[in-house]
Amino acid sequence: MNNIYISDFLSYLEVEANYSKNTINSYENDLNKFEEYYKSKDLLKITSKDIEKYIRTLSNLAPTTVSHNISSLKTFYSYFLKQGRISNNPTDGIKSPKLGIHLPTYLTIDEVNKLLDIEVTDAFSSRNKAILELMYATGLRISEVISLEFKNIDYDECIIRVMGKGSKERIVPVNDYAIKYLKEYINNYRPELVKNEINNYIFLNNHGRMLTRQGIFKMIKNYAALKNIKKTIGPHTLRHTFATHLLENGADLRVIQELLGHSDISTTQIYTHLTKEALHNEYKKYFPRD
Repeated sequence: MNNIYISDFLSYLEVEANYSKNTINSYENDLNKFEEYYKSKDLLKITSKDIEKYIRTLSNLAPTTVSHNISSLKTFYSYFLKQGRISNNPTDGIKSPKLGIHLPTYLTIDEVNKLLDIEVTDAFSSRNKAILELMYATGLRISEVISLEFKNIDYDECIIRVMGKGSKERIVPVNDYAIKYLKEYINNYRPELVKNEINNYIFLNNHGRMLTRQGIFKMIKNYAALKNIKKTIGPHTLRHTFATHLLENGADLRVIQELLGHSDISTTQIYTHLTKEALHNEYKKYFPRD
């Protein structure tokens, strides 16, 4: 029965709420863990005390993870309350842990230049060079990069049409560097990666299929190690770097919000903390009486 509840809720997220596949998977993971803990109980008969007991089992996890689990449960029970399947929401009164400001990792200009300094010798190095140039030039999410198709790129206007979170389309400009290496990969090297299965995805793996998130994670980690970049980085690091460098060079926060596809300006404001932190670091480093 609990599996039916979860399936019903996930269908609502997909069909009515129009959530992305990644977001739905995230909800599903949280709810499956909750269901596993209370597998002998009907989830629609869970009480506030049951919720509190479960939350205590998450105490060894990061506050952000605990907060995400609570949010998933709140949304789950809100749905069934609106459906009239329960008379009260057992998550009412459950508070998320306080979250400090987590400043995301970003790369310096020198580190970016190191990472992007890739000699193109074959289809894979050409693809990787194009991906990294594109991610730094546009701040695209990893899910947006792997799902890019030919129809999304307008070479004449130097723009990419991106279908972001919540199926919202946005237009992102692309610089000449990224366009150059995209064209080189698509025209000269991508045909080598095409196998029996024809598709319109731009970035392909060695099987000729759409590149995976894990594939890009691994690729970036390998290049970071090769280039002796000491920071722990992943695809989102390039998105943070894109936004931070724009802000440091005077871009308006609202423009950055639009480019990143943030629905709320408060999400974009994290980058003001990054630039303030850099300012303080430079002050401490060079002011003689500190």
